[in-house]
Amino acid sequence: MNLLEHAGKALLDAAGIAIPRGIACHTVEEVAAAANELGACVIKAQVPAGRRGKAGGIRFADAIEEAVQAAGRIFGMSIGGHVVGEVLVEQQLDIVEEIYVAILNDPETKGPLLLYSAEGGMEIEDLVADRPETLLRLPIDIREGMGLVPLERGVAQIIHTLYLLFIEADAELLEINPLVRTADGHLVALDCKLSIDDAALRRQPDLHEIGVREERSALEERGRAAGLRYIELDGEVGILANGAGLAMTTMDAVTHYGGRPANFLEIGGEAYTKGREALSLVLANGNVRSLLVNFCGAFARTDVMMAGLLEAWEEVPDDMPVFFTIHGTGDEEAIAMVRERLGIEPFELMDDAVVAAVEAAR
Repeated sequence: MNLLEHAGKALLDAAGIAIPRGIACHTVEEVAAAANELGACVIKAQVPAGRRGKAGGIRFADAIEEAVQAAGRIFGMSIGGHVVGEVLVEQQLDIVEEIYVAILNDPETKGPLLLYSAEGGMEIEDLVADRPETLLRLPIDIREGMGLVPLERGVAQIIHTLYLLFIEADAELLEINPLVRTADGHLVALDCKLSIDDAALRRQPDLHEIGVREERSALEERGRAAGLRYIELDGEVGILANGAGLAMTTMDAVTHYGGRPANFLEIGGEAYTKGREALSLVLANGNVRSLLVNFCGAFARTDVMMAGLLEAWEEVPDDMPVFFTIHGTGDEEAIAMVRERLGIEPFELMDDAVVAAVEAAR
């Protein structure tokens, strides 16, 4: 879940990090009033998307009339697939330095990672691509905390505060780009990007209320309502697997052998008894041309999952190719169900089942 810029900045402000004076507006009339109060200002589209400046979603104005004209151009724009219905009007600052600071969950180090560049701003992506040496990467040991940061005192204090907020908010990403130094020497967060781990939202009820959830397809909403983690993709191989790790491994294997997954779906954990709902969900995607079932049971019994699938088997088209691999707790019973009820022989090796499913989907 993402927070809009003004919501993220409110958290920074509450944590003691300076932000510009700003007013969130939903109409050009509100923009005019904000510009009248703030004077020379910046009008910024409030959407959970990057590169707003390059898309024309950030404009400067020195007078009320200019602010109204700028807002008129920004309202209704589509940026990153999001239509702008809100802008943030902020005071202009006299900037002498721009810095990039971010903390994110890093899959390589399996923990938080600090990113820092003395050259922040709108072109940070291009800068890092051309000159990667300008970006400091500092892994953070969550057992010891941030520790000493080899930067000047003021910036280091802000980074320590960011880390505490990152942990407290169950964040996946907390970014300030840019953190600016003004002509009078103050450090101010000019922008803020904050993404919260969806799995932690029950611990963050206040953030849940103000956050922007990614738009879901009708099938994804249906999966969520059923208590299933389902993501709709643009491939042709429908996948049923128990556990996120096995599901992703199966998707990787499908891609490796030249196929395209039609979905991510796990029915492990508390959802392992929902085989019927899971099968119905996968088949509801009209792009599915073959079905790949990959079960590896431990706590989740494969025979229980298979019994659930069979309850909804009438939804499987007669001409739909289906392929199984079944191992682990209850596998003898599950394999017997597949053989006796469906007349299908499960594969011993996952790779063989994947290759067959990919070929059948072509």
